[in-house]
Amino acid sequence: MYVSRRDFLKLTLKGAVVIGVSNFLKSCTADATLPKISLRFAIASDGHYGQPETQYESYHNEMITWIKSEQKTRGIDFTFINGDLFHDDVVFLEQAKKQWDTLGMPYYVSHGNHDISDESNWQQTWNMPWNFAFEKYDAAFVVLNTADDEGNYICPDIEWTKEQLTHYQNTKNLFIFMHITPFSWTSGGSPCPELVELFDNQKNLKAVFHGHDHNEDNVKQYNNKYYFFDSHTGSDWGTAYHGYRIVEIAESGDIITYQMNPSAQQHVNNNDI
Repeated sequence: MYVSRRDFLKLTLKGAVVIGVSNFLKSCTADATLPKISLRFAIASDGHYGQPETQYESYHNEMITWIKSEQKTRGIDFTFINGDLFHDDVVFLEQAKKQWDTLGMPYYVSHGNHDISDESNWQQTWNMPWNFAFEKYDAAFVVLNTADDEGNYICPDIEWTKEQLTHYQNTKNLFIFMHITPFSWTSGGSPCPELVELFDNQKNLKAVFHGHDHNEDNVKQYNNKYYFFDSHTGSDWGTAYHGYRIVEIAESGDIITYQMNPSAQQHVNNNDI
């Protein structure tokens, strides 16, 4: 069923986060004048295609159906799949790729710790390396790798990251995608203090997006930077629902983001943000 954006906001106020142009959180009200959106994208993660004793095919079919419906009703410019696209066995790499290709829209991926593959094979399959960057309108997106080819947690390449942050320092909006959070505030976190310091000093960094922690679907804040999680697409643990995150960039410069729980017809998580 189509839901107007005004009615939709009335349903999502509790979990909607607005990052203002000065990087401060502010309230979002359905009665306010609705901003014009210049870019809108979806984020999902942790499909774990091929995980034994899980319904990974149906989980992916559901998620892809939901995101395609999102694009049809409210519009999506692209989707980002933030790591753990398959589960441990590289035989599922090509199968996961074929599944996500049915999205029928532009999409990008990051490498996760369960994506056991060397970078050459990964790049040949997705046509994307482990570390890369791209631009859309007035926004830059930097993708950082957080695991080696055996699934061990690693901190992203610091020198490469510095180069990208410098290159995009004058872009209006900068976003980071990385599968594993660089903090120890979750059970799956992997502290990378040097990386966090780079983020702290990057004035145009609006948000960092993570997967990996399937039971996290909210936002955490550190030194006026915001770190978002999006639940999970598949696997046998995490939040009780499979969800995805929406991010909207308004022409005003505000960033609006909220977590979706489509299976229960709940439009956002129950976290107080």
